[in-house]
Amino acid sequence: MKSTLAKVKWFSIFTGPALIAFLCVMVIPFFYGIYMTFTDWDALADTYQYVGLRNYALVFSDRAFHRQFLVTFRYVISSTILVNIFAFILAWLLTSGIRAQSFLRAGFFTPNLIGGIVLGYIWRFLFANVFTLVGKSLGIEALSTSFLSHPERAVSALIIVTVWQYAGYLMVIYIAGIVSIPKEIEEAASIDGASGLRKLFLITIPLMLPAFVICIFISLSRGFIAYDLNLSLTNGAPYGSTQLAAMYVYQQAFLARRYGLGQAEAMVLFLVVAVATVTQVQLTKRYEVEA
Repeated sequence: MKSTLAKVKWFSIFTGPALIAFLCVMVIPFFYGIYMTFTDWDALADTYQYVGLRNYALVFSDRAFHRQFLVTFRYVISSTILVNIFAFILAWLLTSGIRAQSFLRAGFFTPNLIGGIVLGYIWRFLFANVFTLVGKSLGIEALSTSFLSHPERAVSALIIVTVWQYAGYLMVIYIAGIVSIPKEIEEAASIDGASGLRKLFLITIPLMLPAFVICIFISLSRGFIAYDLNLSLTNGAPYGSTQLAAMYVYQQAFLARRYGLGQAEAMVLFLVVAVATVTQVQLTKRYEVEA
């Protein structure tokens, strides 16, 4: 009995503050937010009324939300595929023994340390001024006008900056996966005649599936809730063509003062993210192999 009480005591001392903070910051607001989806609160009034499932009905009839969600889906799929391809290529190259690979690893990781707001303004300046100047000087028509001035190219600009920001972060995870592959397996593959790309596709990639699971999970979840980069780089322009779902939810809740509806849309977005990420993890884990 005393040992149990002692364990509870030390557990409370060391994890109690963190647990309380987690409850106050994450759990309680989450369930309170679910409750608010059933109300008509406008984010300012002292009172509100219970409206049942009306907000959820409005979510599924809101064509603007559907349009922004499709833009978000395109952005998430494109950025997830590209960022993981580039991150893996970087990891493969920077574990091959090339010169200054430690310095290059630090260099490629650095963009992840820059906040999305700052990063967006930096690239906004590059797209609007530097790239257009280079395009006009070299006669490259594609670069003569800013990427941010055309709906399709502006979405591409969002994808480019996202890949540039997160490729270095995912690269670190892939590097950890590559260096964790037992040397004995690689040596045995070399003895059997496997080399170069054959070894990469038959040995390295199959044994790195846990790293792929983690990286795809991170890029999917971050893509669906992207907001800061979207705000500073395009702010939804031109004509709302680059407004992602998270920005639309924020505008509904706090600018249009339809907090209940905005919270309902946020819950739908949360469910989509949860289903997509859990499904991805379950599907990819089936193909994991043990060294």
